[in-house]
Amino acid sequence: MPTPNKTWSAIPGRRRSATADRSLTQLRTVITAFFALDGFVFAGWVVRIPAIKERTGASEGALGLALLGVSAGAVATMVVTGRLCRRFGSHPTTVAAAVLLSLGVALPPLTGSALALGLVLLVFGAGFGGLNVAMNSAAVDLIAALRRPVMPGFHAAFSLGGMAGAALGGLIAGRLAPTPHLALLTAVGLLVTAVAGRALLRLPVPEPGPVSASVSVSASVSASASASAEGSAAPVGRTPEDPARGAARRLVAVFGLIALCTAYGEGAMADWAALHLDQDLDASPGVAAAGYSVFALMMAVGRLSGTTLLERLGQTRTLVAGGATAAAGMLLGSLAPTLWLALLGFAVTGLGLANLFPVAIARSGALTGPSGVAAASTVGYGGMLLGPPAIGFLADGLSLPIALTTVALLAAVAAVVAYGTRGAGRAGGGPA
Repeated sequence: MPTPNKTWSAIPGRRRSATADRSLTQLRTVITAFFALDGFVFAGWVVRIPAIKERTGASEGALGLALLGVSAGAVATMVVTGRLCRRFGSHPTTVAAAVLLSLGVALPPLTGSALALGLVLLVFGAGFGGLNVAMNSAAVDLIAALRRPVMPGFHAAFSLGGMAGAALGGLIAGRLAPTPHLALLTAVGLLVTAVAGRALLRLPVPEPGPVSASVSVSASVSASASASAEGSAAPVGRTPEDPARGAARRLVAVFGLIALCTAYGEGAMADWAALHLDQDLDASPGVAAAGYSVFALMMAVGRLSGTTLLERLGQTRTLVAGGATAAAGMLLGSLAPTLWLALLGFAVTGLGLANLFPVAIARSGALTGPSGVAAASTVGYGGMLLGPPAIGFLADGLSLPIALTTVALLAAVAAVVAYGTRGAGRAGGGPA
């Protein structure tokens, strides 16, 4: 097995060999498989939340606190995962986190109270958070080698996996209890990890490719090239507290805020969409599960077109348009009086949120490497940390539809913040 820091050599100005190109293609395929697995397992869990709520007898507020376990476990492990990626490499860390995620998903239906549910969700959340940081770090390294803004494609795989997991859950929700269903997800997760993980551990981390003006429109690629150039030109003795590094950290925090607003919406849809359709619009269990499936489908559509959007519109316009679209869609989805209008709103929300998170994470990783991915992910998944209890308590005090309008509010905030970063690329060393 290669050491974590093994790289392919890249000679500036020369084309990669056919062997290197094949290796990059294989690495892209394997990383995509882990993104799809993450979405599949996570969606399989969320569509069974109504059944597990009924089993535990939890109120909406208590359920919100229990669901906090996923986000708390994820956020608590993210910074640690960034350090593990630097120490052992992002490839081995990805495989280990995928194993933990696959084992953790089987635990929730074994609980009988909201407290016990929250405790086991800490384990599941740790696997989820660790896998997200590790596989995004691996993706950032590959993006630097490919010199193309392909991060949305990886997140499209997450959404497609989520759609498949939600669709499967919807089909068997009325026929199979949560315990065997989630145990099946564990088996699938371990099988995929064994196959894809073996390939990932064989493949070395790619070195950044030569700079090309044709890809300068990509924010993530440009930032990576700028950071590399700046680091190579830095005078001896430059300290971590110099202005350029400080500016990079501030930019990571800003992109983390955009990720937070997006993750809040994704978490709300995952945790509350099925329950909203079930209890407020009298949807059947299968149709209620379709709410998240529709959302995940449109996120996948948006992310599959994300690379083209970034190359044609640029980072700022892509982020602003996405935030505004998501805000309008979620207002419709949460306040619609009919089931089909709500599903339409969820679809528009997924299309709008699609590229906000991947662009924010890619930009942060390009600026400061795995530590940037970990920092932005930690801030971003703070949205998932905040979302479940906030929506739960607002639902108890007001109503669930009103509580879900906070997703629209934060999507609008993301659009405003993204517009405010329109000159951030120049401040941080690359074009916006």
